[in-house]
Amino acid sequence: MMKVIKAFAAVLLLSGLAALPAMASIRVADDKSASTSGRTDAQIQEDVQKALKDSKFKNVTVQVANGVVTLSGTVDLYAYKEEADRKVHHVKGIAAVQNLIEVGGTEVPDEVLQEKLLKKIEYDRVGYGTTPFNAIGVSVHNGVVVLSGHAYGPVDKESALSAAKYMPGVKDVVDEIQVDPVSPMDDQIRLATARAIYGYPPLQKYAIDPGKPIRISVQNGVVSLYGTVDSEADKNMAYIRASGVPNVFKVNNYLQVENEKGKK
Repeated sequence: MMKVIKAFAAVLLLSGLAALPAMASIRVADDKSASTSGRTDAQIQEDVQKALKDSKFKNVTVQVANGVVTLSGTVDLYAYKEEADRKVHHVKGIAAVQNLIEVGGTEVPDEVLQEKLLKKIEYDRVGYGTTPFNAIGVSVHNGVVVLSGHAYGPVDKESALSAAKYMPGVKDVVDEIQVDPVSPMDDQIRLATARAIYGYPPLQKYAIDPGKPIRISVQNGVVSLYGTVDSEADKNMAYIRASGVPNVFKVNNYLQVENEKGKK
């Protein structure tokens, strides 16, 4: 089990990241050769270069062969790599895109990057009413970020992914976040569980910091509690309070006690 760095919301799952196979380079065809769309490679390349004229893509190289566009070079942020891919896919006449762009920019140690991203995601949706219902975990290996856990809705998931993609030092982002199913019954359970936990005076202190509440994730009547509490007594009491909510099928208590974090 990986060491948890100030975990607040989720069990951090360290995914095994296999090395990606090297992609073969594409031979640049003669400029006069035509793609399957009837447009020449030269025409496609000109349009791709126009699409990538922004300064953020100044170190990106474009090659076109038989309508297949190969992007290489570097950008400063992972989000720019994705943006380049989207822009090229809108160019008329391309057969395919191979995105070999590497993310350069700032080099950040994995533990520092993980801590910064955790904090960013902790406060990402504060003020929108869904913060207590998002339990998103973060792990980092060689600059590759894996986001896991549960999001209340698609907007919460995309917001967390965006935070990672625009974080300096991130080389790639792996999306393992599950969006909780839409269910009126689950919504009732979420609200009832929040009232049961935060309405209990000894547990109200966990609502003071909006980015570090006890997280309540619900899927088909199963409640999972995430975050960090001060004592084993608080952990057990949160479980008891959640278990007493009507229509709750099961409670998974993943809360961590502050002085036990990081223990194997």
